[in-house]
Amino acid sequence: MNAALAELLAVFFAAGRPLSNRELARGLERGEEEIRRLVGELGRLLEDGGYGVALEEVAGGWRLIVHPRFVDRVQRVLRPRAPRLSPAALEVLAIVAYHQPITRPEIEAMRGKSSDGVLEGLLERGLVEAVGEKPVVGRPRLYATTQRFLELFGLASLDDLPPLEEGPALLLRD
Repeated sequence: MNAALAELLAVFFAAGRPLSNRELARGLERGEEEIRRLVGELGRLLEDGGYGVALEEVAGGWRLIVHPRFVDRVQRVLRPRAPRLSPAALEVLAIVAYHQPITRPEIEAMRGKSSDGVLEGLLERGLVEAVGEKPVVGRPRLYATTQRFLELFGLASLDDLPPLEEGPALLLRD
Protein backbone atom coordinates (compact mmCIF):
# COMPACT_ATOMS: atom_id res chain seq x y z
CA MET A 1 0.00 0.00 0.00
CA ASN A 2 1.44 3.37 -0.97
CA ALA A 3 1.64 6.38 1.39
CA ALA A 4 -1.36 8.19 -0.12
CA LEU A 5 -3.61 5.13 0.36
CA ALA A 6 -2.29 4.56 3.89
CA GLU A 7 -3.02 8.21 4.72
CA LEU A 8 -6.56 7.90 3.33
CA LEU A 9 -7.15 4.65 5.24
CA ALA A 10 -5.96 6.29 8.47
CA VAL A 11 -8.36 9.21 7.96
CA PHE A 12 -11.31 6.87 7.37
CA PHE A 13 -10.34 4.80 10.40
CA ALA A 14 -10.15 7.84 12.68
CA ALA A 15 -13.24 9.62 11.31
CA GLY A 16 -15.94 7.30 12.60
CA ARG A 17 -18.39 8.92 10.17
CA PRO A 18 -18.81 9.23 6.41
CA LEU A 19 -16.46 11.69 4.72
CA SER A 20 -17.25 13.37 1.40
CA ASN A 21 -14.74 13.69 -1.42
CA ARG A 22 -14.78 17.45 -0.83
CA GLU A 23 -13.90 17.05 2.88
CA LEU A 24 -11.12 14.63 2.02
CA ALA A 25 -9.73 16.88 -0.71
CA ARG A 26 -9.73 19.90 1.58
CA GLY A 27 -8.26 18.10 4.59
CA LEU A 28 -5.63 16.14 2.67
CA GLU A 29 -4.84 19.10 0.41
CA ARG A 30 -5.45 17.16 -2.79
CA GLY A 31 -7.77 17.70 -5.74
CA GLU A 32 -11.20 16.08 -5.73
CA GLU A 33 -10.34 14.13 -8.88
CA GLU A 34 -7.27 12.68 -7.16
CA ILE A 35 -9.38 11.84 -4.09
CA ARG A 36 -11.94 10.03 -6.31
CA ARG A 37 -9.10 8.03 -7.85
CA LEU A 38 -7.57 7.20 -4.43
CA VAL A 39 -10.94 6.22 -2.92
CA GLY A 40 -11.58 3.92 -5.89
CA GLU A 41 -8.14 2.40 -5.55
CA LEU A 42 -8.54 1.92 -1.79
CA GLY A 43 -11.99 0.37 -2.32
CA ARG A 44 -10.55 -2.14 -4.80
CA LEU A 45 -7.68 -2.95 -2.44
CA LEU A 46 -10.07 -3.65 0.44
CA GLU A 47 -12.79 -5.50 -1.49
CA ASP A 48 -11.35 -9.01 -1.06
CA GLY A 49 -11.46 -8.72 2.74
CA GLY A 50 -7.74 -9.16 3.28
CA TYR A 51 -7.69 -6.18 5.62
CA GLY A 52 -10.98 -7.03 7.38
CA VAL A 53 -12.62 -3.77 6.33
CA ALA A 54 -14.30 -2.35 3.25
CA LEU A 55 -15.35 1.07 2.01
CA GLU A 56 -19.04 1.90 1.84
CA GLU A 57 -20.66 4.86 0.15
CA VAL A 58 -23.31 6.24 2.46
CA ALA A 59 -24.90 9.59 3.36
CA GLY A 60 -23.05 11.46 0.61
CA GLY A 61 -19.63 10.20 1.61
CA TRP A 62 -17.46 7.17 2.30
CA ARG A 63 -16.83 5.26 5.50
CA LEU A 64 -15.01 2.15 6.65
CA ILE A 65 -17.16 -0.81 7.56
CA VAL A 66 -16.44 -4.35 8.66
CA HIS A 67 -15.96 -6.46 5.54
CA PRO A 68 -19.05 -8.66 5.01
CA ARG A 69 -16.85 -11.75 5.34
CA PHE A 70 -16.22 -10.90 9.00
CA VAL A 71 -19.56 -9.49 10.15
CA ASP A 72 -20.60 -12.70 11.95
CA ARG A 73 -17.32 -12.90 13.86
CA VAL A 74 -17.44 -9.23 14.84
CA GLN A 75 -21.05 -9.55 15.99
CA ARG A 76 -20.17 -12.53 18.19
CA VAL A 77 -17.53 -10.44 19.92
CA LEU A 78 -19.27 -7.07 20.13
CA ARG A 79 -22.91 -8.12 20.18
CA PRO A 80 -24.11 -4.77 18.79
CA ARG A 81 -27.64 -3.69 19.50
CA ALA A 82 -29.77 -2.46 16.67
CA PRO A 83 -31.52 0.81 17.42
CA ARG A 84 -34.87 -0.03 18.92
CA LEU A 85 -37.72 2.00 17.55
CA SER A 86 -41.33 1.50 18.49
CA PRO A 87 -43.87 0.83 15.75
CA ALA A 88 -45.10 4.42 16.22
CA ALA A 89 -41.57 5.80 15.86
CA LEU A 90 -41.01 3.75 12.69
CA GLU A 91 -44.32 4.98 11.32
CA VAL A 92 -43.47 8.64 11.95
CA LEU A 93 -39.93 8.16 10.64
CA ALA A 94 -41.29 6.62 7.42
CA ILE A 95 -43.75 9.48 6.98
CA VAL A 96 -40.98 12.05 7.43
CA ALA A 97 -38.58 10.16 5.15
CA TYR A 98 -41.05 9.91 2.27
CA HIS A 99 -42.77 13.29 2.65
CA GLN A 100 -40.05 15.66 3.84
CA PRO A 101 -40.04 18.45 4.60
CA ILE A 102 -43.24 17.97 6.58
CA THR A 103 -44.91 19.61 9.57
CA ARG A 104 -46.12 17.91 12.74
CA PRO A 105 -49.80 18.66 11.90
CA GLU A 106 -49.30 17.04 8.48
CA ILE A 107 -47.75 13.97 10.14
CA GLU A 108 -50.65 13.80 12.58
CA ALA A 109 -53.19 14.13 9.75
CA MET A 110 -51.60 11.13 8.02
CA ARG A 111 -51.44 9.07 11.21
CA GLY A 112 -54.78 10.16 12.64
CA LYS A 113 -53.25 10.68 16.07
CA SER A 114 -50.84 12.87 18.02
CA SER A 115 -47.16 12.57 17.22
CA ASP A 116 -45.63 14.96 19.78
CA GLY A 117 -43.83 12.40 21.94
CA VAL A 118 -42.79 10.20 19.03
CA LEU A 119 -41.41 13.13 17.06
CA GLU A 120 -39.56 14.38 20.15
CA GLY A 121 -37.94 10.96 20.57
CA LEU A 122 -36.78 10.94 16.93
CA LEU A 123 -35.36 14.44 17.39
CA GLU A 124 -33.47 13.34 20.52
CA ARG A 125 -32.02 10.33 18.68
CA GLY A 126 -30.85 12.59 15.87
CA LEU A 127 -32.88 10.79 13.20
CA VAL A 128 -35.08 13.80 12.41
CA GLU A 129 -34.34 17.53 12.60
CA ALA A 130 -36.21 20.82 12.19
CA VAL A 131 -35.17 22.31 8.85
CA GLY A 132 -37.23 25.49 8.76
CA GLU A 133 -40.74 26.82 9.03
CA LYS A 134 -43.64 26.49 6.61
CA PRO A 135 -44.71 29.94 5.34
CA VAL A 136 -48.30 29.68 6.56
CA VAL A 137 -50.20 31.07 9.52
CA GLY A 138 -48.55 29.90 12.74
CA ARG A 139 -45.31 29.08 10.87
CA PRO A 140 -45.16 25.39 11.92
CA ARG A 141 -41.73 23.76 11.93
CA LEU A 142 -40.72 21.61 8.98
CA TYR A 143 -39.03 18.29 9.74
CA ALA A 144 -36.71 16.14 7.64
CA THR A 145 -34.46 13.15 8.18
CA THR A 146 -30.78 13.61 9.07
CA GLN A 147 -27.44 12.28 7.92
CA ARG A 148 -27.59 9.97 10.95
CA PHE A 149 -30.81 8.47 9.54
CA LEU A 150 -29.00 7.73 6.26
CA GLU A 151 -26.05 6.22 8.14
CA LEU A 152 -28.14 4.00 10.42
CA PHE A 153 -30.22 2.68 7.56
CA GLY A 154 -27.24 2.29 5.22
CA LEU A 155 -28.51 4.69 2.57
CA ALA A 156 -26.27 6.79 0.32
CA SER A 157 -29.13 9.26 -0.19
CA LEU A 158 -32.90 9.48 0.08
CA ASP A 159 -33.04 8.24 -3.51
CA ASP A 160 -32.10 4.82 -2.10
CA LEU A 161 -35.35 4.55 -0.12
CA PRO A 162 -37.42 1.66 -1.45
CA PRO A 163 -40.30 2.80 -3.66
CA LEU A 164 -43.66 3.08 -2.01
CA GLU A 165 -46.06 0.46 -3.22
CA GLU A 166 -49.77 0.51 -2.81
CA GLY A 167 -50.43 -0.30 0.79
CA PRO A 168 -50.68 1.73 3.96
CA ALA A 169 -52.68 4.83 3.11
CA LEU A 170 -50.65 6.90 5.55
CA LEU A 171 -47.56 6.70 3.34
CA LEU A 172 -49.20 7.48 0.02
CA ARG A 173 -48.70 10.96 -1.38
CA ASP A 174 -51.75 13.08 -2.16
